[in-house]
Amino acid sequence: MAHQLPALPYSLDALEPHISRNTLEFHHGKHHAAYVTNLNNLVAGTELEGKSLEDTILAVAGDASKAGVFNNAAQVWNHTFYWQGMKPEGGGAPSGDLAAKIDADFGGFDAFKDQFKSAGATQFGSGWAWLVLDNGTLKITKTGNADLPLAHGQKALLTMDVWEHAYYLDYQNRRPDYITTFLDKLVNWDFVAANLAA
Repeated sequence: MAHQLPALPYSLDALEPHISRNTLEFHHGKHHAAYVTNLNNLVAGTELEGKSLEDTILAVAGDASKAGVFNNAAQVWNHTFYWQGMKPEGGGAPSGDLAAKIDADFGGFDAFKDQFKSAGATQFGSGWAWLVLDNGTLKITKTGNADLPLAHGQKALLTMDVWEHAYYLDYQNRRPDYITTFLDKLVNWDFVAANLAA
């Protein structure tokens, strides 16, 4: 079965004023949709047709001849994950086991926020900032372009898109303001906690 563009888990205006309907219409309806279309075209009639996104990504990771498949499959996965990591009235601080794990592995929530902000702000060009579980320890990572933790044996818990199309219509060149808003107003900590527990 062909890959599908998943629906957003909220309405197009649900994240306003932090992320506008205009941004979501372009980011989800154009950029994310284009990755799905490109991926379906690239795998049609190949041994990858009908495979899951994860299986496709792992099958082609590191294969330069399949870079187009990897980039489009990873971007479909990354965006789907990114949408779920936000919610209306999100942000604030996590609680329960997730909060305890962040305290244990980062030395506190403020230290986590500082590292996450730094990863997003210092990712040169396009890419992603991640909270991952790596051999039982929470870590902050960043990846360029379409790269993702799955290709490096890590479990993604949260991601923030720092490609310009994620924020430029709302924040122009003020990536740090977008990053702060993402953490303070948008993060869906229930989603992150569920990923940790899974």
